[in-house]
Amino acid sequence: MKFVDEYRDPAAARRVVEHISALAADDHFKFMEVCGGHTHTIYRHGIEHVLPESVELVHGPGCPVCVIPMGRIDDAIAVAETPGVIFTSFGDMMRVPGGHGNLLEAKARGADVRMVYSPLDALRVAVENPDRDVVFFAVGFETTAPSTALTLLKARADGVRNFRVYCNHVTIVPPIKAILESPDLRLDGFLGPGHVSTVVGNRPYRFVSEVYGKPLVTAGFEPLDVLQAIAMLLTQIRDGRCEIENQYTRVVRDEGNPRALEVLAEVFELRPHFEWRGLGFISQSALKLRPEFADWDAELHYAVPGVRVADPKACQCGEVLKGVIKPWECKVFGTACTPETPIGTCMVSSEGACAAYYNFGRLHREVAVSMGRARVTAG
Repeated sequence: MKFVDEYRDPAAARRVVEHISALAADDHFKFMEVCGGHTHTIYRHGIEHVLPESVELVHGPGCPVCVIPMGRIDDAIAVAETPGVIFTSFGDMMRVPGGHGNLLEAKARGADVRMVYSPLDALRVAVENPDRDVVFFAVGFETTAPSTALTLLKARADGVRNFRVYCNHVTIVPPIKAILESPDLRLDGFLGPGHVSTVVGNRPYRFVSEVYGKPLVTAGFEPLDVLQAIAMLLTQIRDGRCEIENQYTRVVRDEGNPRALEVLAEVFELRPHFEWRGLGFISQSALKLRPEFADWDAELHYAVPGVRVADPKACQCGEVLKGVIKPWECKVFGTACTPETPIGTCMVSSEGACAAYYNFGRLHREVAVSMGRARVTAG
């Protein structure tokens, strides 16, 4: 891809929307965009408002910050407040609430918590502070896990022994399976995650069509990418096909990135189970460090509470992550829960569905509701 404008061409978008409308006709289709990046594209560019009413989009558990349970945040805070520790984290994770506040509040209490842009930044902090332990809060799907793996390989090669990783990397396939087996939701297909697929490829999704009989189209992140992927899903359904297709061909390959997969296999292994916010415990859905990297494993080095913490009763992040409700249907959305005062993770993360609705969709929703009321009154 040389340009972005070609993927935001209004005339081309109108043609695709017309094609979608013709394919959908009077039937109703519900598709899930797994990735939070797609959710933000949909609302930043108003895609939901140009689609026909017969095509509904719901949001899945593809935001890595959003799916981390509160107990893991409390464990991170416990590590951060350990004397002598410098705790490093991406910016989003510093605002995610646990049962005992968040990392920014721990910093205000005196913990040495620092924002970094990559695990290599955290390793650099460790090299510059040889008398301190430096812990990196590793989060993300297979998209970001290779960078953590490469950093650990560099730490081992360079003999940096005061660097550790608190690993919360998760994998994409098990939650998709959990969604498909959920009795709460019936879907007609999936917009597959583009970023994760650059690493794992399209082959891991074959079970979606072969076992569950649902089509999946891996999509890019520009408006025309999303629209074209929806058209591809509808075309499959109208043709009586059920396949795994790739709209994001300029980046994603079926086999993924072999070198990145090799690095992941060298450094990580699957956890027997891991708790996901909204989905509960899912087997083999997260990564942990292999025994060869035990010296760099923060979970083995520090005492953490390890207590499961229930979400606030007012917060419905779990239902949002499963696509059961839309963010504006949560009773605290936009009132008690805002980006400035978040109650749940979906309002914190830059990829969270609630943040997308609040920043890009809330006004449109209010206008739509007011226009609906006006039509009822006029009728």
